[in-house]
Amino acid sequence: MEVPLFLALREIRAARGRFLLMGLVVMLVAALVGIVSGFTTGLGNDTVSALRALPATHVAFATGARSDQFNRSLVDETTVTGWRQRPGVEAAPLGVTITRGTTDRGLEIDMAAFGVEPGTFPAPPVRRGTGLDAARPGLVVSGKLAADGVRVGDTVTVDRLGLKLPVTGVTDDLSYGHVPAAYLPLDTWRDIRFGVPGARTAADRLPRDASGVVLRVKAGADLTAADRALGTSTLPMSKVLEAAPGYKGERVTMSSIQVFLYLIAPLLVGAFFAVWTVQRAPELALLRAIGASRRRLLSYTVMQAAVVVVAGTVAGGALALATGLLLGAAVPFSLPAGTLLATLAAVALVGLAGTCLTLRRVTTPDPLTMLGAAR
Repeated sequence: MEVPLFLALREIRAARGRFLLMGLVVMLVAALVGIVSGFTTGLGNDTVSALRALPATHVAFATGARSDQFNRSLVDETTVTGWRQRPGVEAAPLGVTITRGTTDRGLEIDMAAFGVEPGTFPAPPVRRGTGLDAARPGLVVSGKLAADGVRVGDTVTVDRLGLKLPVTGVTDDLSYGHVPAAYLPLDTWRDIRFGVPGARTAADRLPRDASGVVLRVKAGADLTAADRALGTSTLPMSKVLEAAPGYKGERVTMSSIQVFLYLIAPLLVGAFFAVWTVQRAPELALLRAIGASRRRLLSYTVMQAAVVVVAGTVAGGALALATGLLLGAAVPFSLPAGTLLATLAAVALVGLAGTCLTLRRVTTPDPLTMLGAAR
């Protein structure tokens, strides 16, 4: 193995300009794949992080809601009670709607209002301040809103309704549909969802509905029978994420870009080494003529490709990380170590797969033919 590695490194040094150019191409492809992965993860978190944070296994929606369920689904209190009576199921109502408001300091905000019953498991933990209290309606805001300037003690006036809500606490950086989340008691959420602008509707006159029922299901619970009995459609959390606006479309778009990049990488690497193999035919012929085995030439070529691809991929990963640091919080970008390593490994593997296009030409020709063709 030492001889093929020595020859591979020696040839790279001798033709460093060409290999540097190829390494730069691999680096840019790897960086682009890493950046796209970062945007894919970041956009996904910015769309559904509030849903991922729910300590639940399933959500039950109204049967008629087939898409965008949090906007189209409404379940009444009877349905919630029915789910709570099912064996092996812990249930709590959840309301979700997007609204706007203005703080008493004049800061205009967008917020995804999550209505929950205080004390139930969907209620968020707080990092600062106090949690939700049914006796004292208020808001627990996402850390994203706190970063925008919303502080504990502020009062948020909900647009159109004039509903004033004090900010009592701050939770994690959670959002829904690219809008920071804000948690409030379910009755207050009903005021926002069903209230008439310019009029104060008594609480007993508002519909007692919620967007869905959040479930924690134990093994053996019969969800199918419960859906039939209660007129709901239950989805696991992996499918619930698709109920967020734009989530599925964003994932398909970004994943398609990644797939095309994975297809481009082996073609670029393969084309480079195919041309390079033709150019070094005399050297390969000489090695075969003096007794180098096909296996030795194969190792030599693969090692040469591995050095270029791995070095370019590592440099591309560093560039992707640097790009994420430069972007900061300006755009939704997230590139965890596990995602980055998996992405770089995939780029390196498909890049090395591209060298397979050149291996037949390296190992099969007769050395005398190759020497004759070089004259």
